[in-house]
Amino acid sequence: MTALITFDHATLGYGRRVVLSDISFDIPAGDFLGLVGPNGAGKTTILRAILGSLVPLRGTVTKAEGLRFGYVPQRDSVDYNFPLKVLDVVMMGRYDRIGLMRRPSRDDRERACAALEHVGIVNLAEQPLRALSGGQKQRALIARALVGEPNVLVLDEPTNGMDLVSTTQILGLVRELHERDNLTVLMVSHALNEVANYVQRIALVVERGFRIGRVGEIMTEETLTQMYGIPVDVDEMHGHRIVVARRGADLGAHAHD
Repeated sequence: MTALITFDHATLGYGRRVVLSDISFDIPAGDFLGLVGPNGAGKTTILRAILGSLVPLRGTVTKAEGLRFGYVPQRDSVDYNFPLKVLDVVMMGRYDRIGLMRRPSRDDRERACAALEHVGIVNLAEQPLRALSGGQKQRALIARALVGEPNVLVLDEPTNGMDLVSTTQILGLVRELHERDNLTVLMVSHALNEVANYVQRIALVVERGFRIGRVGEIMTEETLTQMYGIPVDVDEMHGHRIVVARRGADLGAHAHD
């Protein structure tokens, strides 16, 4: 498969502070990758390198020509006080195609409505964004990312702060977009138990550690114990993998996760 993004012995950090050293991996077309790890371990650093806002200290990060990202930010980073309708918010995803100081065309509006229908909330197009529930807001942000016709959909902590029902619905929607549209998806999350049951591959980032592989390769007691530095158990319930710290394990060093 064609590699859309390639890390070649990349060392990432800020100034003299190295966050991750000598990492190499590809994100091929059609991939469904979960970038997972505790806060502060380096997920955002890798994401910034992928999006192009961070240059490696050593090595290279290369992207396929003409690659377009559809970025879905964390919901709590969005200002919901602006009195914008849902359709207006989704239309923002067309701005780089419409051009500065140009009015959206009928085609742009139709594409925005189609994106809303794609995520199941076209009936909310004329509603104020701030009036939506958490799950509906996330669908609107996903529609905004999709309307720009990206090659790669990037979601940053898409289920943060959501209840179980909304979390399951959003993760199901993302998997459906991947399968139905053959869309390459990168999902960034600290919630290993959630992500592992939806993605195809996991890139696990812990403090100064990185490992990538198919879900079955990463979600083993041996691998996770080695990466997290504490004994863990991997159980299965109703077809879903669940990771839990082994009873009696010392969690003190990981309490901030």
